[in-house]
Amino acid sequence: MKEAVQIVQEIEKASSIVITSHRSPDGDSIGSSLAVYHFIEALGKKAQICHPDPCPTFLNWVKGDVDIVDYENSPEEVGKLMDEADLIFCLDYNGAGRLGNEMGDLLLKTSGKKVMIDHHLNPDDFVDIPVSEPSVCSTSQLIFELIESSGRVDVLNTKIGTPIYLGIMTDTGSFRYSSVAPRTHEILSKLLQVGVQHTDVHEQTFDNNRIDKLRLRAHIIAERLELIKDYHVAIISVTEEELERFNFIKGDTEGLVNVALSIEGVNVAVFFTEKGEAVKISFRSKGDIAVNELASDHFDGGGHKNAAGGISHDGLVDTINRFKTLIPNYFEV
Repeated sequence: MKEAVQIVQEIEKASSIVITSHRSPDGDSIGSSLAVYHFIEALGKKAQICHPDPCPTFLNWVKGDVDIVDYENSPEEVGKLMDEADLIFCLDYNGAGRLGNEMGDLLLKTSGKKVMIDHHLNPDDFVDIPVSEPSVCSTSQLIFELIESSGRVDVLNTKIGTPIYLGIMTDTGSFRYSSVAPRTHEILSKLLQVGVQHTDVHEQTFDNNRIDKLRLRAHIIAERLELIKDYHVAIISVTEEELERFNFIKGDTEGLVNVALSIEGVNVAVFFTEKGEAVKISFRSKGDIAVNELASDHFDGGGHKNAAGGISHDGLVDTINRFKTLIPNYFEV
């Protein structure tokens, strides 16, 4: 990473550092944020993580005693911290809009130097130091590259390494996606060498399920699954009423779209989630089948070739029906 030395120099001279990441936090956004936080700490500096909304409960374990201030609950505090920052990290997102309209506007108005580290396609021009590597499996892997390329691998420890491992693990479907490269496994090996307990990361993330979470997931698969067999497409969906009935909390449906994708004969899976007047859409696919173009063309979204997201304001039923009409245009029989 050619920008690594410059980024560390910016950290060393900054007096107020803020770390941001995208809405609807996941393992990679949380992991990369915490890894940068602890790296900055190891360099003798302090930082504050400011996210648009709270960390999902199933990832709370990795935070330890680190406080993540979120705009949803503390907009004035986040605004003040961002306004005072002279260095702002923009992790795991490629445009200010991914913070949400209000926090995104705050970011664009700040005078602090901005560093983007991200692996999504087509980044906007909104930062001073952009690091964009779409071929890399996760932003967390890029944080390791930052540390190593800056010549400061000597500070790598479990505080930094554990969230890096978490981010890589979750953004690669536990290392099974095609985005995993030999370099990824080299990095995982180095993380284990500094003491990262990989079994603990897996267990803490995947083996602490609430009973309501399991019942919700079972209900969605049993009652809300539809197969479009001719096109090898699986559709799952959930209404806001169903989420409330099963006492939904953020993170309960994380990864469920991949369960639909795992069905024999299915090459594309789409998960529609009703939330207020909006419908959040998660797209997944296998192999050479791209879903990011469909998400971008019709659902105000985008992402990676095999993993993308979108949104609709047409209502759940109408959104699903619209998606069905598009299937022949994007997927072969």
